[in-house]
This record gives sequence, C-alpha cells and structure tokens, in this order.
Amino acid sequence: MPYLTIRTNQTFTEQMGRQLLHKASALVAKELGKSENYVMVSLEPPALMLFGGKDTPVAYLELKSIGLPKHRTAELSDALCTLLETEIDIARERIYIEFSDAERQLWGWNGSTF
Repeated sequence: MPYLTIRTNQTFTEQMGRQLLHKASALVAKELGKSENYVMVSLEPPALMLFGGKDTPVAYLELKSIGLPKHRTAELSDALCTLLETEIDIARERIYIEFSDAERQLWGWNGSTF
C-alpha cells in the first residue's frame, strides 16, 4: 500500500537504479512499520528538471500510504533525503517530497480495496 515515486534528473546505471529501488523499498517499509510485501517503488527515467533555475542534481518524491503518520513526515523526509544523498549524490536542499495519506476505500488492490 505504500507507494514511493522518485523523479530525478540524475543518470545512473541500471544496477545503481535497482540498488536504489531495493534500498528505498526497505526504507519505506521500515519507517512506516509496514510489510515490504506491500511496498511499491518506482524510479522514473532521468527527467528534464530545474530547481532554483539550475539543472544540477535534483529530485521530486511522492510518498503515498494508507495511514501515513503526519507527525512523522519530518523523520520520513530526513530518511529519504539521506538515502538520495548517499545513493545518487543529490543534496537534500534540492529534494522536494510530497506526502499523501490515502483512504482505504480509495486504494485498490487485488480486485478490491483495502
């Protein structure tokens, strides 16, 4: 049920991308206290992006989850920024993150909803 999308203008090898996906999936599961069996993570191909008028490394993330704890978004932001700094060398001040709490009846899975 948690879904993390990572959009960036960074280029990297397929192996680096897969490594980032695996680490992001485990991080989201751990930070949200949810089973990784339900975590979905996507890494969109390098996009043309500007932030502050510059095209230096930048990222935009969206994290959606049922029961997203609003009081923990600062911790989640820190963990996700640290991940991107470490794995693909994007400075945390060049990362935006949008958090969304999804209602169970508005999140479909396996032919039904949660």
